[in-house]
Amino acid sequence: MEFRALGPMDLRVTELCFGLLPLGPLQKNLDEKSIVSLLQHALSLGINFFDTAELYGTQEYLGKALKGWDRSRVVVATKSAATTYEDMRRSVEKSLVELRTDYIDIYHLHASRETATVFASRAGAIGCLSEYKSKGRIRAIGVSTHSVAVVEAAAKRNDIDVIFPIINKAGRGIQDGSRGEMEAAIRDAAGAGKGVYAMKALAGGHLVSDVPSSINYVRSLPGISAVAVGMVNEQELLYNVELFTRGKMPTKSAGNLGRDQKRVVIMGFCKGCGTCARACPNLAITVRNGRAQVDPTKCILCGYCNPVCPEFAIRVV
Repeated sequence: MEFRALGPMDLRVTELCFGLLPLGPLQKNLDEKSIVSLLQHALSLGINFFDTAELYGTQEYLGKALKGWDRSRVVVATKSAATTYEDMRRSVEKSLVELRTDYIDIYHLHASRETATVFASRAGAIGCLSEYKSKGRIRAIGVSTHSVAVVEAAAKRNDIDVIFPIINKAGRGIQDGSRGEMEAAIRDAAGAGKGVYAMKALAGGHLVSDVPSSINYVRSLPGISAVAVGMVNEQELLYNVELFTRGKMPTKSAGNLGRDQKRVVIMGFCKGCGTCARACPNLAITVRNGRAQVDPTKCILCGYCNPVCPEFAIRVV
C-alpha cells in the first residue's frame, strides 16, 4: 500500500482511505461485530487512514477496532456539523471518547451543503478546533465540502490544514461549479500547501459499474493525496486493495460490485414536512403535492436524509 504526505503536517496516509459512512445507520447499518472485524482486516492489509463522522454513527466502532494497534501509525479523520464553540467542544469530546484516543489527527467542519460563508457562520466552531489543536488534541483542522467555492476559500485560510472535497468523473454532487472547476480548485489548494483527499469517487454508488476507471480518474488528479472509499464487506475491501496496489481490477470483480446499486425510497406514509429536503447536501429532494420526491440525477446516495425524517419514511436500499 502506497503512503503519501497529506499537506504540510507530519501525516503519512495510505492512498486508500477507508470511508466509514456506509457501514453505519445512514446506510447498511451493519452489526458491531461485522464492522469491527472489517476495520481490523483493513488495518491488517496495511490501510492506515480512516474517515468517519459524528453523523455517521461509526466513531465508536472505529475506536474498538483500533484497540491493540499502534495509534501513532493510524490516521483518523472525523467531522462535526457543530456551528458554535460549545457545540463543537461537545462534539470533539464525544469523538475522543468514542474513538478511544487521546488525540484526533484531522477534525473537519462537516459542511457538505454550506457555501463559502461557512467560515463566518462557524467561526465559533473553528475557534474551538484551533484551541484543541494548540493543546495537541487535534493535529489538523479540515473542512469536508461539496462546494468549489469552499475549496477555493479554504485554500486561502491559515486555520484550515486539510480539505476533503467531492470529486468524481461524472461531476455528480459538485456545488458552485463544474467538474473542471473543482479539479482546478483542488490543484490550487494543494499548491497552497493544503492536504487534500477526495470523497465520492464513485458518486455515492452511481459509478459502481465502472469502478477501476472512476477511482483511477480521481487518483490521477494533481493535488489528491488519498481517496476515501466506502466498503461494507470483505469482497469490496479486497477488490479496492487490489485496485490501489496494482492499478487495475479484473472486469468480473468490477461487475460484481455494480450489483449493489443503492437507491433512496420515499415511503407512502411520508407527510411532506420537508425536513429531508433541508438536510440534503445536493438539493436532490423537493416536496411536491404533499410528499417528498427525489431527483435521481442529483442524489449521491449519502443517506443524510434518513435520520432526520420524523416519520421514518425514508430508506436507502
